[in-house]
Amino acid sequence: TTEIYDYLRLLFARAGQARCWHREDEGEPCGLPVASQSATQIVDTVMALPDQSRLMVLAPLIRGKKGHHKEVFAGMVRQGFVRARVDGKILDLRDLGPAGTPITTKTQRYQIHSIEAVVDRIVIRHGDEEASIRSRVADSIELCLKIAEGILIISVLDKRATEQWRDQLLSENYACAVHPQCNLEDLEPRLFSFNSPYGACPGCGGLGTILEFDADLIVSDRELSLFDGAVSAWRGLGRRMNIYYNRLLRRFCRDFGVEGTTPYRKLTRTARRILMQGTTARDESKCDSHFEGVIPNLQRRFENTDSDYVKTRLHNYLSEAPCESCRGARLRDEALHVFVSGKWSVTDGSGRSFGEPRLFNIADVTNLTIEHAVSFFESLHLTKEQQQIAEPILKEVTARLGFMMSVGLGYLNLNRTTGTLSGGESQRIRLATQVGSGLVGCCYVLDEPTIGLHHRDNRRLIETLRHLTEIGNTVIVVEHDEDTIRASDYLIDIGPGPGRHGGRIVAQGPIEAVCKSRDSITAQYLRGQRVIKVPPRRRELDHERPIIVNGAQANNLKNIDVALPLGGILCVTGVSGSGKSTLVNQILLPAARRHVIGSREKPGAHKSIGGLSGVDRVIEVDQSPIGRTPRSNPATYTGTFDHIRTLFTQTKEAKIRGYKPGRFSFNVKGGRCEACQGQGVKKIEMHFLPDVFVQCETCRGHRYNRETLEVRYRGKSIADVLEMTIEEALSFFENFPVINQLIGALDAVGLSYVKVGQSSPTLSGGEAQRVKLATELGKRPTGHTLYILDEPTTGLHFADIEKLLSVLSRLADQGNTIVVIEHNMDVIKCADWIVDLGPEGGDRGGTVVATGTPETIAVREESYTGRYLAPHLSTPEPAKAAAAAVAG
Repeated sequence: TTEIYDYLRLLFARAGQARCWHREDEGEPCGLPVASQSATQIVDTVMALPDQSRLMVLAPLIRGKKGHHKEVFAGMVRQGFVRARVDGKILDLRDLGPAGTPITTKTQRYQIHSIEAVVDRIVIRHGDEEASIRSRVADSIELCLKIAEGILIISVLDKRATEQWRDQLLSENYACAVHPQCNLEDLEPRLFSFNSPYGACPGCGGLGTILEFDADLIVSDRELSLFDGAVSAWRGLGRRMNIYYNRLLRRFCRDFGVEGTTPYRKLTRTARRILMQGTTARDESKCDSHFEGVIPNLQRRFENTDSDYVKTRLHNYLSEAPCESCRGARLRDEALHVFVSGKWSVTDGSGRSFGEPRLFNIADVTNLTIEHAVSFFESLHLTKEQQQIAEPILKEVTARLGFMMSVGLGYLNLNRTTGTLSGGESQRIRLATQVGSGLVGCCYVLDEPTIGLHHRDNRRLIETLRHLTEIGNTVIVVEHDEDTIRASDYLIDIGPGPGRHGGRIVAQGPIEAVCKSRDSITAQYLRGQRVIKVPPRRRELDHERPIIVNGAQANNLKNIDVALPLGGILCVTGVSGSGKSTLVNQILLPAARRHVIGSREKPGAHKSIGGLSGVDRVIEVDQSPIGRTPRSNPATYTGTFDHIRTLFTQTKEAKIRGYKPGRFSFNVKGGRCEACQGQGVKKIEMHFLPDVFVQCETCRGHRYNRETLEVRYRGKSIADVLEMTIEEALSFFENFPVINQLIGALDAVGLSYVKVGQSSPTLSGGEAQRVKLATELGKRPTGHTLYILDEPTTGLHFADIEKLLSVLSRLADQGNTIVVIEHNMDVIKCADWIVDLGPEGGDRGGTVVATGTPETIAVREESYTGRYLAPHLSTPEPAKAAAAAVAG
C-alpha cells in the first residue's frame, strides 16, 4: 500500500547478491555466489594472485556423473590436451590403453566422477614478465570458457600445505559454477514480485498458503472416541458409507492395538499419526498391515469426485497452511536466494540490543516490523558501488517507514495483509503515504483516524496532522475523540440531536468559543458539565469458575495465561498491536463457538481453554453489515417486521381480502411490486463502472403494489410504517407490547433517528453494531451468554457512548458476560474487570501487564492504560483531567 515493496524489489535487483539455491537430498542450499564475470575480469582475478603462485587452469568437462566417459578422454586427446584431472588426480593422457582409458586408473561405470582438462600450468610472475604471463593466462582462460561452456576452475597450490591445491570456480554465465542448472537470465524487479509468473512460487501461485486437510477440523471434539464419531469427516455420509468407514475404523483398532472407546486425546502420538496420515513402510514392517489414513483418503476423494456436494462438504475440513515450497514467502527459490547484508536492533529498557548482522532475503525484510525495518535499513552493509545505487531507493523507503512510525504503526509487519488491518490502521497507512508524498495545497478529509489507537499514541497522530497543515494543506477530520477535538484549530459541531433532530450547525469556531455554547451537547461534555459517571460499585464476578485461556501463543502472544471471570463487563486493553484482537477474536471466540455450537472454526495457537461450561450462547457483536442488499433493514433483522406483518393481517380490509402475512412481505411474490421485485430501487449494471440504483418508477420506491398499499392500520400503509423513524414507531405501536419491546430496544441503543425500513447498506458500522445489540436486548435472557465486542465506540459521540454503556450494563445485570476490546476511557472506567496487554505493540507486546478492577489498573506504573485511566477515576471532571494528562 505504501509502495515500499516496489522499492525493495528494485533494491534487491540492483544491489542484491544472488547465491546458489541447489539442495542435495533436502539438505542446506549450495550457497555459492551466482554471478557472471567476463573473461577480462577472470584474468584480473588470476593476475591478482601473489608473485610466484603456481596454478592450473582447468576446463570442467564432467561434473558428478557416472560412467566410463571414454568419449570424453578421446575428445581431449583429439584436441591436443596432454593432461587431465580425474577425481582430483592428475593423469597423463599420452599413456592410454586400447579403449582410450588411462592405464593408471580405471573409471568405474557406476561411480560418480569429475573430469577436467588441464589447459595450462602457470607460475604468476609480476614485473618485467607480467605482460607475457597475462597474455598467456588470457589465451588459456578463453580456451577454457569455450570448451567448458562458460565455466573454468583455477586451482592454486597452497604453499602452506605440500601438494594441496585450492580450487576456485569462475563463470561467465549468471549461474552457479558448481550447479550450472541454477542460473538466472538477469536480476530484474519482476523476479521479486509474487504477482508475476516470473517471481511467484509455483507451488502456491504466490499466495504463500495452500489448502490442506486439517486434523484439528477433522476431529473437532477430542473428547469423543473413534467409535463415538471422533472422525467427523467420516460421519453423516449415508448408510452404506457409514458402514464402510466404521469397518475401516474397527480394522484400524484391531491391527494397531487401539481401544476404540478411548477418547481421541488419550490415543498415543503414533496411533494418531497412523490414523491421520496412514502407515509408512516402517509401520507395515512391524505389524504387517496397511492403513490408508484419514487425510490421504479425504484428499483422494476430493481430487477424484465430480460431485459439487462432496467437494463442498470436504472443503469444510480444509484450512490454510504455509506452502511447503516457499514456506509462506510467496516467491520462487531464485528470488529467495538473493541477499543483502544487514541487521536490525532494538534497545530495550535495560540497554540491551537485539539482532546480529546476517544475510537477508526480501522475505526476511518484509517479515520485519516497521520499527525493526527502520533499524535494518540504517545498518545495511553495502559496497561503495551498491551504496550509490541504493541511495535514492533507501531515501524513499526510510521516509515512508518514518511516517508510519509517526502515526503509531511501528508494531505492524511490512508483509501484514491489508485484509487483517483495522479500519483505523488502514486509514493511518494511507495517511502516512500522503504525508510521504509531500504535496501542498491539498484538502485531506479523514473519517475517525483514531479508530484502534491507544491514548498514548494520539499525540503522534495529531503531530502528523499538524505537519500536513504546516506545509500548506487543509485537514478536515470527522472525529469524536476528545484529544483530537481539543487539538483542532477550528471546530464545527453539528446537531443538536441525531436524525431529524439534527442536521444544523450548533456551534463553530475555535475550541474555546464552541465550549461556551449552551446548545451544543459536545460542548457540555468538553467543559465537564455532562460526564459519564464511574459506577458506584463494581459487579460481583464469578472468580471461582472463570474462562481460563492457557498458553496463548498466536501471532505475538508470549505463551500467556489469562483468566476471564464471568458475570460482568470485561475490558481487554493495551496499546495498538499488543495482542488484544488475537486473544479475543482469534482464540477465545472460535474456541467458545466450537464448544457451544460445534463450529469447525480453528482457534489460534493455544494449549487449552477451560471454564466454557458456564457459557450456553456466544454472540459476536461486530460492525459488519446486518445485510448487503436493500432488502435487509433493522425491522427484518430484529424480527420486528414479522409481528408488524401479522398485525396488518388483522385489519378489516386484509381479512375481507384474505391477505396472509406473506402478502405484506417485499421478498415474495404477491404483495410486492414486481417491477423492482420489492426493492424499491432498480439496479442498473454499468459494467466497468459501479452499479447505479434508481428509484422504481412503478411503485415510487414504496416496494408494494397498489392493492397491498390500500390496506391501512391507523391510516398508515405497510410502506408508511417502513418509512417511520424508530421514535415515531415507538409511539405508533405503543399498544402492542411485543413490537414495542423490540422497537424500544432500538431506541435504547440510540437509534431513534433510524427508519424502521432503512436499507442496511446505508447504515454505518456503529449503527449496524447497535442494531445487533438491540436484537439481543429484545430476546429472552439466558444469563449465561458470552458477548464479544471489538471497539463498539467506533463512530459514537459521548452521548451515544453513555447509551451504549447503559445497554451493556443491562446485559451484564442479567448475569451475562461482555468481553470488550476497547481504548475509550469512558468504557474502560465502567468495566468490572480489565485485562491489560502489552507493554508495547508487535514483538514487544503480547504479555499480560496487569489484571484487575479499573482502580487496580490505574495505580500500575507499567501500564500505559493505567496512566491515562487514573485521571478519569480520581476527579469529578475527567474530561479536563484527561486533557491535562495528554497535554503533559
